[in-house]
Amino acid sequence: MRPSDPLEARARELCIAAGLDPDSRIPNPAKPDKTMPAWTGFRAPALAAKQVEDAARAGAILGEQPEGYRDAPLSVFGAHDEGTIAQMRNCMRVGAVVGGVLCADGHLGYAQPVGGVIAYAGQVSVSGVGFDIGCGNMAVRLDTPFAAVRDRVPEILADIRRVISFGVGRANAERVEHALLDDADAWHASGMEDYRQKAAAQLGTVGSGNHYVDLFEDEAGLVWIGVHFGSRGLGHTSATRYLKAAGGKDGMHVPPAVVDEASELGIRYLAAMELAGRYAYAGREWVVERVRAIIGGAVTDSVHNHHNYAWKEVHGGRAVWVVRKGATPAFPGQRGFVGGSMGDDAVILEGVESEAARAAFHSTVHGAGRVTSRREAHRRFSRAQMEDWLRGRGVLLSGGDLDESPMAYRRLPEVIAHHAGTVRVLHRLRPFAVAMAGAGEFDPFKD
Repeated sequence: MRPSDPLEARARELCIAAGLDPDSRIPNPAKPDKTMPAWTGFRAPALAAKQVEDAARAGAILGEQPEGYRDAPLSVFGAHDEGTIAQMRNCMRVGAVVGGVLCADGHLGYAQPVGGVIAYAGQVSVSGVGFDIGCGNMAVRLDTPFAAVRDRVPEILADIRRVISFGVGRANAERVEHALLDDADAWHASGMEDYRQKAAAQLGTVGSGNHYVDLFEDEAGLVWIGVHFGSRGLGHTSATRYLKAAGGKDGMHVPPAVVDEASELGIRYLAAMELAGRYAYAGREWVVERVRAIIGGAVTDSVHNHHNYAWKEVHGGRAVWVVRKGATPAFPGQRGFVGGSMGDDAVILEGVESEAARAAFHSTVHGAGRVTSRREAHRRFSRAQMEDWLRGRGVLLSGGDLDESPMAYRRLPEVIAHHAGTVRVLHRLRPFAVAMAGAGEFDPFKD
């Protein structure tokens, strides 16, 4: 008789909710010639849900919340596992919460789900902004037709790898000059003066994980450059320092650390967040310009957004701090660049006015959203599967690993469909070249 599994009951429930027979057989990723019960594939989300619930029962998350902010409304787009929903609701039980949103690309994150949006009255969540402060996407359209570069794609990709630094703790061979590095007042107000030299060396580096430089062709046959990364070590170090100062904990199943905007700590954290956000913008702009110089041509359009940040906004006539973790701001007419996976189309979209958009605090997805953890992707998929997918789409990949395989992600059109009535797609971008950090490179500065 096999030993009992304490997660089996919950895993079976999740399996049934996904429309599968728990006792049906599925391939065993660890043993290609074997199968396993379908419910065993749901052990990871079952464990995550149990951890969140255990923390809540222990009082680690619930705490004391002002009565006027209890049971704030939560708008959920798309379908999510129980663990992600539980993590979001527990986040909303701390602080002066006005409302929350879980976008359709959401999944478990550190303290707050990726794809989670929470609006606070007079407060900001250090945990909610996260470790990669100012992580975001930038895309520019060139006046260069894809037909003019089709035969040069391998050469262009090699030049990108030569000029741009990917991977962990990297410094650019070319020193990046930027006025931000000379803004003494900003560095002093943020309390990050001791990191300025390292920040100068890392400016314009891309990192690893899901950070990338992509080349696309739009519906008119023109080339777009798209990049995704954040504030590197500056943001990670800032977040770590202020999380500790706020009495917060590092981990997935921990209560969020919330600070008052007018407190001495809150003022310093907001200054650090703003500095890291400016740094992230500067880095993405530098990378895009270097890639443009490699390809040639002129920029005819540009779209640029953070998706790990807090903004002071007015919603329902009330000024609130909107903390978006892996979520793109999408006010009416505001455009955003949202990537799929390395083998799927990306989009340029814009927010529209609607009741659903207002309920979402004018927020939308930042990507397709993971369906497997990084570790599980390595167990479940093969390099040959990933290469077949990319070959079928005509995508040339430099770097990357199985944890970023298209099979590890949702399909972006399905994700965006859940946000119908809040955004509209303006352009669909087909990837033809992707540059990422290579296999086995770990980056501590990603969130």
